[in-house]
Amino acid sequence: MIQSKTLLITGGTGSFGNAVLQRFLQTEHFSEIRIFSRDEKKQDDMRNQLKSPKLRFYIGDVRDYNSIEPATHGVDYIFHAAALKQVPSCEFFPMQAVKTNVEGTQNVIRAAAANGVKKVICLSTDKAAYPINAMGISKAMMEKVAVAEARNLTETVVCLTRYGNVMASRGSVIPLFINQIKNNLPLTLTDPNMTRFLMSLNDAVDLVLFAFEHGNSGDLFVNKAPAATIGDLAQAVKELAKSDSEIKIIGTRHGEKLYETLCTREEMQKAEDMGDFYRVPADNRDLNYAMFFSEGEKEVAHIEDYHSHNTERLDVEGVKKLISELGLVRRELFGEAVEEFIV
Repeated sequence: MIQSKTLLITGGTGSFGNAVLQRFLQTEHFSEIRIFSRDEKKQDDMRNQLKSPKLRFYIGDVRDYNSIEPATHGVDYIFHAAALKQVPSCEFFPMQAVKTNVEGTQNVIRAAAANGVKKVICLSTDKAAYPINAMGISKAMMEKVAVAEARNLTETVVCLTRYGNVMASRGSVIPLFINQIKNNLPLTLTDPNMTRFLMSLNDAVDLVLFAFEHGNSGDLFVNKAPAATIGDLAQAVKELAKSDSEIKIIGTRHGEKLYETLCTREEMQKAEDMGDFYRVPADNRDLNYAMFFSEGEKEVAHIEDYHSHNTERLDVEGVKKLISELGLVRRELFGEAVEEFIV
């Protein structure tokens, strides 16, 4: 399906883009992979580090239709990962989140449709389910825009993936803990009872590829994952590092949730269990308001969300086993020479 095809990754110099390249750059899959982003320094680092004839680089911003549209010429598939993802930044600059996450997604999809792209996979976040912060609200609107655009397309399939925090990605807590340990600083926790799904970048790529293979237009895909408390995660990192650093509770940050929700109960009511994944089909009701308001779903009241408080919970030993597989942990804590694309 993907041999001799062209893939475009928006936000391609980020953690997800690097993981995709690790998966495909040395295979026969995709004859050309295009990296679209606005950071010329990261693109130059990636170009010099990988030196792959498969790669092509495009400077641009998804906010600007005239920069993303030319990059989609001749493209077969798009993984749309470009986004503003930092919760605090989006709280202070919410319109910037709207411009990148909402308007940018519409630009990507419309450029894809204009140029006959076969499939677009849009990456979303758990924070889009019951959003309480600007980043989550902008991602929830991104999902709505993607589904709305998908309804009007016949040649281009648009579907979505939603996943939680990715372990060891830029800006995540495991690199923070390791850095604090190495600098003899206390490990700072907002709330040790917070739970988070534990997903690797490979899990994120698996989810996108599953959506890529099985998705119909408007579908949302979620992968099942174990979770742990932040307190247990910090303790696991300490024990792997053989550190006696203290743990300092600093309090919940503005916009943070106690747990991650990957599927709301309304979505779970219609979700299809596909083994390691849930598939949530699009709501294709039209604007017949009388039908919309007069027909309810009795079952919804008896269904629970799928979140990090009710999924499989790992203890400290389970977390240690899981994160010991991460390249960052093996390199920084175990001293192994792990080959990774680091940009």
